Amino acid sequence: MFIGSTAQRRREGHAPDAAGTRAPVAAGEEGTRQRVLAHVLRLGPVTAADLAERLDLTPTAVRRHLEQLTDSGDIGPSETGPAARRGRGRPARHYVVTPAGHRRLDSDSADVATQALRFLARHAGPEAVGEFARERFAELEARYGSRIADAGDDPRARAAALARELSADGFAATARPVGIDTPLEGVQLCQGHCPMNRVAAEFPQLCEAETEAFARLLGVHVQRLATLSGGEHVCTTFVPGSHPPTAPTTRPPDQDISPTRSTQDERTPR
Repeated sequence: MFIGSTAQRRREGHAPDAAGTRAPVAAGEEGTRQRVLAHVLRLGPVTAADLAERLDLTPTAVRRHLEQLTDSGDIGPSETGPAARRGRGRPARHYVVTPAGHRRLDSDSADVATQALRFLARHAGPEAVGEFARERFAELEARYGSRIADAGDDPRARAAALARELSADGFAATARPVGIDTPLEGVQLCQGHCPMNRVAAEFPQLCEAETEAFARLLGVHVQRLATLSGGEHVCTTFVPGSHPPTAPTTRPPDQDISPTRSTQDERTPR
């Protein structure tokens, strides 16, 4: 719904040539370039080889589009992807959408939304912004709830269902297993795009309300690890792979439990 539409209107069928000037591009070429951009948005950090396989294109064709998207400032090499961590040989370059690319993909309505929230904060106070954010994501919960419930009780399956719903709403989301066969096994819920990215940079209450909504939808305590509004290339939320153990309803004999002890830390993944 949101992916590529603003960028497509901005380019109007043109792309930079080797000299940096604007040269006409065939409609098919422009459409393919937008597909490449959409996949980098959803999968980044991602290599040209991975994109070629997923898009059923030749590596040469994909690299040509990646070069043009790099020249236009929409994408760039990742400094934190697998390529940055490999020590031997020439690593494959991994690409992500740049902050400038995200800004071009953002809806123009983001500016209006920012102005509206500024007005609300001035005249009703910051708490009113928080109430607005919670109400907005309560509506999201209502829309997503039944389909996520159909995925069953496993938080990993529910995270995959949530990623599908978010993608349908333009968030370019994926659910990536991490920590397999370790105590920290879970899922990284990644959102490659956020239509309200610029708004959330000024009003973090939106991100906070979204995280709380995710926890309720998934039935587990989740942790927000990174955000687009904070300057990262993707929003990342960690979803534990199992439900936390249920606290006993009665105190075992001869066991002293301090009234000040908190169970929140026990539920929070480290």
